[in-house]
Amino acid sequence: MPVMITRENYDHEVLSSPLPVIIDIYATWCGPCQQMHPIIEELEKEYGQKYKFVKINVDESRDLSIQFGVTSIPTFVFLKNGQIKGKATGYMSKQDLVARISEAFGA
Repeated sequence: MPVMITRENYDHEVLSSPLPVIIDIYATWCGPCQQMHPIIEELEKEYGQKYKFVKINVDESRDLSIQFGVTSIPTFVFLKNGQIKGKATGYMSKQDLVARISEAFGA
C-alpha cells in the first residue's frame, strides 16, 4: 500500500528516499483516480524494490499539490534524489504508466 504523504512526512518519505519516488496525486471523488488505484497497487507489488510509491490527496494536502503545479488529477510525479524527472496526467493503462516511469527514470 503506497504511503500517504502530508506536509509533515514529505521530507522524510519523499526527499530522503534512497529509491526513485512515484507520487500519485489524487482525490477520493475523482473517477479516473479511483480507476488508477488498483494499477498503482499492482505496480507497487511488481516494482516496490526499485521504486517507492506514495500518494497525495489534493483535498488534504493542497499546498503539496500546488507545489507540484497540479492542474488536473490524477497526476503522477516522478522524483529522483528530490528532483522532478517527469510528470504524467490522467488515466492511463498499466503499460502506459510503466512506459512513463521508464522514460522518467531512464530504466
